[in-house]
Amino acid sequence: MTKKRIEHLLKKTVISLFKTKLPEVKIEYPPKRKYGDYSTNLPLELAKEIKKKPLKIAQNISSQILKQKPNIFEKIDIKKPGFINFFLKESYLKKELKSTLEEGKDFGKVNVGKNKKTNVEFISANPTGPLHIGNGRGAFFGDVLANILSFAGFKVEREYYINDSKQSSQIKELGKTFLGEGTAYKTPYLERLIKRIKSIKQAKQLDESGAGRLLAKEILKDIKIFVRKKLKIKFDVWFSEEGLFRKSRIKKVLDFLDRKGLTYEEEGALWLKTSKIGGIKDEVLVRRTGEPTYFLSDIAYHKDKIKRGYKKIIDIWGADHQGHVKRMGAAMKILGYKKDFEALISQIVRLRSGRKLSKRKGEIIELDDLIKEVGLDVARYFYLSKSLSSQMEFDLALAKERSEKNPVFYIQYAYVRIESILKKSKVKSQKSKVNFDLLNHPSELNLIRELIKFPEIIEDTANDYQLQRLPEYGKNLASSFHRFYRDCRVLRSNSTKEDKLDEELSKTRLVLVLATRIVLKNLLSLMGISTPKKM
Repeated sequence: MTKKRIEHLLKKTVISLFKTKLPEVKIEYPPKRKYGDYSTNLPLELAKEIKKKPLKIAQNISSQILKQKPNIFEKIDIKKPGFINFFLKESYLKKELKSTLEEGKDFGKVNVGKNKKTNVEFISANPTGPLHIGNGRGAFFGDVLANILSFAGFKVEREYYINDSKQSSQIKELGKTFLGEGTAYKTPYLERLIKRIKSIKQAKQLDESGAGRLLAKEILKDIKIFVRKKLKIKFDVWFSEEGLFRKSRIKKVLDFLDRKGLTYEEEGALWLKTSKIGGIKDEVLVRRTGEPTYFLSDIAYHKDKIKRGYKKIIDIWGADHQGHVKRMGAAMKILGYKKDFEALISQIVRLRSGRKLSKRKGEIIELDDLIKEVGLDVARYFYLSKSLSSQMEFDLALAKERSEKNPVFYIQYAYVRIESILKKSKVKSQKSKVNFDLLNHPSELNLIRELIKFPEIIEDTANDYQLQRLPEYGKNLASSFHRFYRDCRVLRSNSTKEDKLDEELSKTRLVLVLATRIVLKNLLSLMGISTPKKM
């Protein structure tokens, strides 16, 4: 990958010139072509260490790299206050294009994961009603993150945690709704479901917990069908919280914490000394009523994850779990987990109309309704287009557009164009012998520049989970392809004698189209978005 080569050159040069500890090397894609293909602010970071002017550092680094005569750069440019901009050689671009074609459908795969066993837990919505638009954000993020990590060499399992313990206050409240004694979760959906169940279980007498678990079981059935059929997400594990109680795992984890001297009683409740191990304050494990807290169940649940051998554990939680991140981090330390644990928070979603979610009041916008309105492809793209940690406004009007204004339409239209060109050309293989030196038009070269970024996009995203990078890259790639299509004829006409397009150039451009198809298909597949052959 080009980024890796530049990073290696920078590290080697800095160590040679300054004999100092190297700060983190950040290599970016400049916003405009005039600033090069890649850029770094390393001299600005290095200036803090060696107390020299950034511009002078940049000049020294640039000169030293050019002395090594790497076959990768056309030129290296320096910009104030201390940026180094790298311009790639045309010959290097063409060589990288050839590699793209040689790797075929595997182009973009990296092995940063080294088959590390990884658990990605997401959605995990309480079985108290259908999934809403807030759940959609974690759903698509978790699914696509799992795709990216798999593509990057991790051994990934998707997991859904079911809050179905009969001791859960939510299950009891759900039971009250079922029995007509409460309205906490009363919605039109639940009223229909209750009628359906009562027609079958009419004679059976149930207490709150029993009624709640019965209703939760039916809700979960609906959720599973919806997730699999409508969201196109396949979970490897559906983990029941109630199973933690049946197998005495809650008691075992309490005994474990007690043996470590980390629990104490106060005001009739049992507490965990999380403040001593990274938590903000001590946390309650068992309430005065004897009811275990959600936190205790979560500790037992993560202890089970550790036992299952995961070397990387990622939890994706809703915005209401923000305060749970530090306490869970402290719990993982207590459990002795020294591997890779991260809890990611999915922030609030609103529709542009201004409607907010208020599940307690029954004012819920169901995810199913949104997908019926805009389609699965569009929903996935729009959810992925914003950072998970920022609040999101879903633009319903734009999502329903069937024009170039809608980025999903714009990207898929590029793929349809590719399919149309290839169908007319009757080319089926990218292994044709072609002369890459014929690709000299700026639009051809700019398209190649975008294509060779793909493995870097995958690696960066596998490292930092910034999935919004994928839809943005998709827009840029589609834009480069549409410009190429506008500026460079690919197919020769039937009247070949009168056609001025050189046959060899046509074949070479077709190969460039094939390379674009490989990357675009892999990208859309990773995002869970379809690749239509016509629109």
